[in-house]
Amino acid sequence: MRVVECVPNFSEGRRPEVIEAIVNAAKEVPGITVLDVNPDHDHNRVVVTFIGEPEAVSEAAFRSCKKASELIDLNQHHGEHPRMGATDVIPFVPLAGVTMEDCVQLAEALGERIARELDIPVYLYEQAARVPERRNLADVRRGEFEGLRTAIKEEGKQPDFGRPELHPTAGITAVGARPPLIAFNVNLDTDDLKLARRIARRIRESGGGFKAVKALGVMLGERNLAQVSMNMVDYRVTGLLPVYEAIKEQAAAAGVGIVGSEIVGLLPLQALLDVALQAIKVESFDTSQIIETHLRSE
Repeated sequence: MRVVECVPNFSEGRRPEVIEAIVNAAKEVPGITVLDVNPDHDHNRVVVTFIGEPEAVSEAAFRSCKKASELIDLNQHHGEHPRMGATDVIPFVPLAGVTMEDCVQLAEALGERIARELDIPVYLYEQAARVPERRNLADVRRGEFEGLRTAIKEEGKQPDFGRPELHPTAGITAVGARPPLIAFNVNLDTDDLKLARRIARRIRESGGGFKAVKALGVMLGERNLAQVSMNMVDYRVTGLLPVYEAIKEQAAAAGVGIVGSEIVGLLPLQALLDVALQAIKVESFDTSQIIETHLRSE
């Protein structure tokens, strides 16, 4: 069996009817299984996860992107999370029977189709990037919808597919291929946004912190809490626990505690297992010691 995961992020986290329409557009494709729908009001963003055969996943991604372009107007969109498109990003993740190169080819084909049929310009990012400067999504998205209106015309910022002009309401979409990514957020017991941003700068790789970690400080308006919002690009390089402990330590130094943390969307079981093993300092362990491993094999 060939299985690809797709985790598109849409710039809508507050209108359930819009989210439902976008998800239903993907569900209508035969062979697609929607695993998770995770909206966030403050970020004004929803993360959808579905799996299936490569061709079906690509079709579902296109249909959901098309529906989002019909229902979301970025001129009216405001939220804590950076964004440049109604469908902000579409990553393909190889799960079984497919390679990363297969997912790169999916990204290229879908990007060309989105630009051609929907008139939405597309950047290729991560493993699908054609130039090193576009591997990092944060670099691709810099300036967001408003800033990219003019920047997209500049040398080096023109899209991989489509005209160097933003769609008037749907903006621009990034399509790529990558390993499993974990969206991990830590909520501080304070409304001090400056503290969250300071901690984020210290822990992210670009600031000299943990490798394979991207981080932003954002404000959760509904809860009046500052949050360190992260993408753990590769949990095998940097796991959840050391990052959480670093945030906890830096917050404590400022006299602030941790309210809690959250994981957005899905993650590999091994990532959580690593947290448990590191926390209690297990010196030797094998997955054969997990009872459920044997139950699944019977």
